[in-house]
Amino acid sequence: MNTWITFTLFAVVMQSLRTACQKKVSKRISIQAATLVRFLFGIKFAALYFFIIILVYQPTHIEFTSKFFVSGALASVSQIGATVVLLKALVLRNFSVGTALAKTEALFTAILGALFFSAHLNFWGYLSVFTGVCGLLVASNWKVTLRDLSENHSIRYGVGAGVGFALASLWIRDASLSLGIPRIVSAATVLLYMVVLQSLICVIWISAKEPKQFEQIRNNFGPCLFIGFSGVAGSIGWFTAMSLQNAALVKTLGQVEFVASLLITYLYFGEKLSRKEYLGLSLIAVSILLLVGTP
Repeated sequence: MNTWITFTLFAVVMQSLRTACQKKVSKRISIQAATLVRFLFGIKFAALYFFIIILVYQPTHIEFTSKFFVSGALASVSQIGATVVLLKALVLRNFSVGTALAKTEALFTAILGALFFSAHLNFWGYLSVFTGVCGLLVASNWKVTLRDLSENHSIRYGVGAGVGFALASLWIRDASLSLGIPRIVSAATVLLYMVVLQSLICVIWISAKEPKQFEQIRNNFGPCLFIGFSGVAGSIGWFTAMSLQNAALVKTLGQVEFVASLLITYLYFGEKLSRKEYLGLSLIAVSILLLVGTP
């Protein structure tokens, strides 16, 4: 199995755990505070991973460039914004459409990557991304009316999250490739830089806007620590995979998270899948088969 596939599947598992815990904690602390703990409580884990990677690979030197700092900073801000609007979508009553649209980030990554980052795919790569997104939307049973477009905030949040995470993915890959060192080392370096910067940004925001949230964070220390750990673990997988492979293909493979959730619903909870869900799963499976064979 290709290394980038292994890291992507690992990222999917850890992201699922982090999102579930983050959604639960969001009922007790604000959305912005829930975003903060993902980064702040993850610093120690990101630093530990970075030093382990340095000891294992022992790079002769790391030459930091302006592109590294700029791309990493842009990715940090974009990821924070995307996380905030995604959490807003999760806490809405009718969030299914919004979260489905958020998962179309693979399509946004492919389009924005080709237009602005010279990250072009071959025909099979684009076909894989498009097929996967279609399968995701079909399986999600999402329905959008003209009224929804004007009144359903979940749609706006979903699209915003999709675009935000897409841009973050592209800037993360840019920052990683700018270092010119082994990809696993560069991914760990970008991760540590971004987690520290994101923590600083979020701490300043919470201090200015919601200082009382720090007490709520202390009262939920255990879950917050788990969010930090699982968040960094997931980022290790995503950052490394996107350093090794085109970000759009990584995000397309990441859609196996949705497949897993439907299969759990069917196998564990005994709920029947609809025809649309079967069709969607089939399309996602085809997209994964296509991208695995994409050079």
